[in-house]
Amino acid sequence: RLPAVPDSSSRRNLTELRGEAQLAVFQQGDTGSVEGAPQPTENSFTPKCEITGKDALSALARASSKQCQQEIANVVCLHWAGSLMPQSVPRHCQLSGKVSPVIQWDESRLQQAPPSKPVRIAYMLVVHGRAIRQLKRLIKAVYHQQHFFYIHVDKRSNYLHREAVELARHYPNIRVTPWRMVTIWGGASLLKMYLRSMKDLLELAEWPWDFFINLSATDYPTRTNEELVMFLSKYRDKNFLKSHGRDNARFIKKQGLDRLFHECDSHMWRLGERHIPEGIVVDGGSDWFSLTRSFVEYVVYADDQLVSQLRQFYTYTLLPAEVVLLFFPTVLENSHACETLVDNNLRVTNWNRKLGCKCQYKHIVDWCGCSPNDFKPQDFLRLQQLSRPTFFARKFESTVNQEVLEILDTHLYGSYPPNTPALKAYWENVYDRVDGLSGLSDVTLTFYTAFSRLGLHKAASTPAAKADKLCRFEPQGFPSSVHLYFYDDRFQGYLVMQEVQNLATGQAECLEVWMMPQGALKLAGHGGQANRLQNLEVNGESFPRSAHFPSRMMGPFDEPVAMQKWSRGPNLTATVVWIDPTHVIAASYDITVDAEAEFTQYKPPLNHPLRPGIWTIRLLQFWEPLGENQFLVVPQTFNRKQPLRKGEA
Repeated sequence: RLPAVPDSSSRRNLTELRGEAQLAVFQQGDTGSVEGAPQPTENSFTPKCEITGKDALSALARASSKQCQQEIANVVCLHWAGSLMPQSVPRHCQLSGKVSPVIQWDESRLQQAPPSKPVRIAYMLVVHGRAIRQLKRLIKAVYHQQHFFYIHVDKRSNYLHREAVELARHYPNIRVTPWRMVTIWGGASLLKMYLRSMKDLLELAEWPWDFFINLSATDYPTRTNEELVMFLSKYRDKNFLKSHGRDNARFIKKQGLDRLFHECDSHMWRLGERHIPEGIVVDGGSDWFSLTRSFVEYVVYADDQLVSQLRQFYTYTLLPAEVVLLFFPTVLENSHACETLVDNNLRVTNWNRKLGCKCQYKHIVDWCGCSPNDFKPQDFLRLQQLSRPTFFARKFESTVNQEVLEILDTHLYGSYPPNTPALKAYWENVYDRVDGLSGLSDVTLTFYTAFSRLGLHKAASTPAAKADKLCRFEPQGFPSSVHLYFYDDRFQGYLVMQEVQNLATGQAECLEVWMMPQGALKLAGHGGQANRLQNLEVNGESFPRSAHFPSRMMGPFDEPVAMQKWSRGPNLTATVVWIDPTHVIAASYDITVDAEAEFTQYKPPLNHPLRPGIWTIRLLQFWEPLGENQFLVVPQTFNRKQPLRKGEA
């Protein structure tokens, strides 16, 4: 096992500011999240200079903690004093312009003899959430006893961490980082996590790896391990990263590289403008890469100004999904090893800007973010881009579509045996008792406990149960776990595990309740534009918002969101009507659906609290129905995780 590495205190990375506006000096190599900024010596917020910039003032007004406010103020003051950013960075590359050889995929090389010294890969798996079944499937697909697997689980994902640790216990070449960080979208903490993981891997003498490849749980291989090893063995001195391939000035502006950012309170704050250091070429285009061990050693251990100053610069840089790790390609392109750069990250990403760029990360970063779309079976031909070497693709989510993973598995490794159990099934945990109730809202807790009570009541009311007193149970405490259940890419409901007491025997037992959703969707489908509406769903804040497993359940203070799925067709205007349980129209508004629109979603202007009961959402065009659906609003039975008492309802 790796020895435990104590997490560094956020107060160690910069000289503390004391007294008057003394400017701190950064310690070389310090990067990352909250740790990467000067810290207050007390809990009071004291600016060390006059702050006037609108971005900085906005960040200070919105930051929730005094510590974060102090960090923001200190960073801004250092920046304005010219002590935060390097003004210029030395370039060691002897070549001018972009140098990147074009490497094509050649099927004939599959007939060649295996390499005499095949490369060994260190896979860095960066994961979060709760999808342990998908993580296991990914590891199974890329696993080889000659490779190594190092897993970092986000500090907020305790369930996934427990499951990953249990998985690693059974394999000598799988380990989980003994430390964990909170890594947010666009945050500089992701760079710190990678650098620390690289250092760990270099110090593992028993893991003699040659290449470092990073993966997320939503990645999947598109070619076999043998093909990947043969390719990398042939180009064992090359580093594979993706260039942005655009006009440099436009790229810098679009990605916010000319803006100063700082990460604290799990948020990336925009603090003002800045200049790109002179003397270097800024590059990047993807957060996924395959790096040689020698380049990783250079990045981790080099004490030259190129590496140290670029670390400093990218500590205060927005790192969105398209270019999360500009640091590595920028270091490589300006280093002595610049000729080893190949403009290819060996993977294909399913980008669709119209669907994926909806500023969905505004709650965690002061910038407009994009996310790749999920691959589906109809995209399989894109996954076979044989003109260039691609070995991985993203993204895949089993809660969206698992069939495409089955197609890939069959393509790579052959068909599964007939009657393979659970091949089309998928489970994903949404609650585990070990995590405690803190991660649940009162509304979610209300539903989960209601599920178990309803299941036990139905079991006790069957004729067989009435005749047999052994089938009568009393729930003991809260549910022990809850899973989403899918079959054949369709949401099948919730599986609720509940400890109970058998009323006949007094013994403790554990039962599972399967709560299946009842379909209430009605589509008019009377021809013309009405046929464009394919689905209509409603989700609330207490449950995951997804058109793929809609909750149609919420509490009185949730904000319902209507989501529509459309086929292509002529532009149309529709009226959305929200009807409460007493058949009163609570809200109505018009929406415009473009010809190419696949999904639309809107939040209605409803008054709160919402009336408990069954609500109806209806879509009309020229007062003719296009479709309708229903959703449930339940009164809360818990307040701050405690049962409601009389007078609190």
